[in-house]
Amino acid sequence: MTIKPLVLALSLISGGVMLTACQMTSSPEEAVQAAQQVQKPVVYQVFTRLFGNTNTNNVPWGTKEQNGVGKFADFTPKALTEIKEMGVSHMWYTGVLHHALVTDYSHYGIGVDDPDVVKGRAGSPYAIKDYFNVNPDLAVNPANRLNEFEALIKRTHDAGMKVVIDIVPNHVARNYHSLSAPAGINDFGAHDDTNQTYSRDNNFYYVTGQNFKVPSAPDYHVLGGKPHHLADGKFAESPAKWTGNGARAAQPNIHDWYETVKVNYGVRPDGLYDFPTLPADMAEQDYKAHYAFWHGKDLPNSWYKFRDITLYWLDKGVDGFRYDMAEMVPVEFWSFLNSSIKMKNPEAFILAEVYNPTLYRAYIHQGKMDFLYDKVGFYDSLKLLMQGKGDAQSVLHAHHSVSDIAPHMLHFLENHDEQRIASPEFAGSAEKGKPAMVVSHLISTAPTMLYFGQSVGEDGSEMAGFGKPSRTSIFDYIGVPAHQAWMNNGKFDGAQLTPAQKQLRAYYKKLMKLSSQPAIVDGELIDVSATNTQGIQANNVMAFARANSTERLIIASNFDAKQTQTVTLTLPAHWQGKVTDLLESHPIMRIENNKLIITLAPLASVVYKLES
Repeated sequence: MTIKPLVLALSLISGGVMLTACQMTSSPEEAVQAAQQVQKPVVYQVFTRLFGNTNTNNVPWGTKEQNGVGKFADFTPKALTEIKEMGVSHMWYTGVLHHALVTDYSHYGIGVDDPDVVKGRAGSPYAIKDYFNVNPDLAVNPANRLNEFEALIKRTHDAGMKVVIDIVPNHVARNYHSLSAPAGINDFGAHDDTNQTYSRDNNFYYVTGQNFKVPSAPDYHVLGGKPHHLADGKFAESPAKWTGNGARAAQPNIHDWYETVKVNYGVRPDGLYDFPTLPADMAEQDYKAHYAFWHGKDLPNSWYKFRDITLYWLDKGVDGFRYDMAEMVPVEFWSFLNSSIKMKNPEAFILAEVYNPTLYRAYIHQGKMDFLYDKVGFYDSLKLLMQGKGDAQSVLHAHHSVSDIAPHMLHFLENHDEQRIASPEFAGSAEKGKPAMVVSHLISTAPTMLYFGQSVGEDGSEMAGFGKPSRTSIFDYIGVPAHQAWMNNGKFDGAQLTPAQKQLRAYYKKLMKLSSQPAIVDGELIDVSATNTQGIQANNVMAFARANSTERLIIASNFDAKQTQTVTLTLPAHWQGKVTDLLESHPIMRIENNKLIITLAPLASVVYKLES
């Protein structure tokens, strides 16, 4: 056997799997096998409080005792192995940090939260009360809650996945008070000059001379009208602070983020900055240059507070962060924070919620974000196509509009903010998510995100309390029926799933594992024309190809829920030969004169591999 050196250097942007290996190999097949050891990132978002809950009472506004709550301990090695088998590389544990909630933990030395400024009974995971500890609901022993989370981090790592948690930089709970801050770290607002509406080093903005008033509305009743000794329409805060979404009134509107207060980053009320701006050429510089730019500069106090918070969690073993409403915080701060994080862990996974497309490039290049949500544009147009209101070309156009930053744009069909696919308000059927997931997962090298319960068709129909059905509640104690069927009382074997749910999960499992195909890991997108039998562009069929030096894939999906579609795919001129389906095992077909004629059943997809 002739031994040839092969230098393989495949990498994904921070937090994806990175492989740099000098290997000895004898054939191209071994090179392909080595390449398949890497994958593009697949993020599994799980609402931690709900994951392990087996209680099926689902009483609206129910207490923890009535409706149950999941624990860190419910993420057993078996559960994590089953999730890993879906091709998952990163676990995003949502709702981990200690946020305001109505349940009384005063016997553990934790202050009681006022339900007048808590959304739901279990509370919003985005109203953080203590950045240096975790939600006591999630621990078997609340006094030991931080150790229980650290044990979960280890179990997750042992299962071969990385850990991502939320950081909420724009706002904190009105009742913020840390019991666990390291020595020398003060609470938010502890040294604020509350006589000033704004001061650069204040952590909050103030409505000077006025006390906070709880918002009210005729159709809203705290805890659904159920009694609580603190539910009196009052909350002591003097002077009042600006609300999280920027509302400046002492009494915010009921639709404002009234349970939170906005953090001040040195942005004056008139919008001017009390900190240096980034030179234009910094967009082209790496995180080390950004770190050097900020080093030694005198910056607003809140900047340092969030740096301390993120570095604290990196020390605990957390591998990355998802930033809530990042666009509401100046991009200069992100340059400072993310470069600090990367100096400590260059592979940290950094994902941000940004919905304004005009800010995408600034937050990626100047703010040094790894990934942003690809919602406005791609997700929104894909949702319309799933609902029968859009067309395939609009989805492709949305994708091409961010082609220069496509590797940074994370794709999803569900998350905690969005409606469940199976809900009547979205698509009304989990089956309609199948072609969309094929497109979402395979069109780009960027990460894909799955939300827990998505792969078994959860429909979010439970009326939990705060908010409305169609989205699984993040504010109340509730069970998640389809997910509970897969969980099967902690066995995590899917024994309670219906045959249709089992088939759906098997489909997702096979699809998600395609994230390790070489053309998906680092291939380029190639446009493919899909025309119907009349030679007209097919509106309900989306087709494209992906290719790198070792593999060529052809992907096509029929979004029509009722009609079979026969289409002709026009491929690059040099693409000829046999193709085999990697997804649904359609018969082997042959490309003739760079044309491939395929017939797709309703909601069916193919992922054809062109044989060498």
